[in-house]
Amino acid sequence: MNRRDFSLAASAGLTLSAGLTLPAHAKDGKFEEGIEYLELKKPALTEAPKGQIEVVEFFWYSCPHCNAFEPSLSAWKNKLAQDVFFRRAPVAFNSSFVPQQKLYYALEGMDKLDELHARVFRAVHVERLPLNKDELIFDWIAKQGVDAAKFKQMYTSFTVANQVRKATELQAAYKVEGVPSMGVAGRYYTDGTLTGSMGTVLQVVDYLVQQQRKA
Repeated sequence: MNRRDFSLAASAGLTLSAGLTLPAHAKDGKFEEGIEYLELKKPALTEAPKGQIEVVEFFWYSCPHCNAFEPSLSAWKNKLAQDVFFRRAPVAFNSSFVPQQKLYYALEGMDKLDELHARVFRAVHVERLPLNKDELIFDWIAKQGVDAAKFKQMYTSFTVANQVRKATELQAAYKVEGVPSMGVAGRYYTDGTLTGSMGTVLQVVDYLVQQQRKA
């Protein structure tokens, strides 16, 4: 799905399909560049410490497929080897996405992600709270046992604004067209459209990590 189609779908509350038919040639564990994953022509910047391989998930809190993917991703993340550096990057395909980018980085800055990341998804997809505007986010945060004044200070800080800028630049570097999607080592990109399912995306990421170790 191209960027224009994604923007139209996002405005209707839809995103990339995560339940497509699994390609036959992927079932034997062999993955091919240009089919299940893409190699970037120009490597993206990474933040992984020296000697570690970066894996990044591109997501959007309002994406139902990101919400559905989160439990599997979390379970997979908790079993990663020590040489894999995992991080998330909230996307912005237009300005309406920015409040949720700032929400993510404000929670990260306050060391509240482990506690509240999944709760944000629940608020949006189960409780049907859009959390897509500053005041809606502030009202919700105040009900979560978080210091609302400190959160607002972090949310409006230069640090968060800079992280939002860097996330959007990373999204552009990977040429992200939809979410959920994943990048590996600043070199490879994969998503459910390429692989046929998000479960296979994780297999492809594992494969690409192994390839990067060999390199």
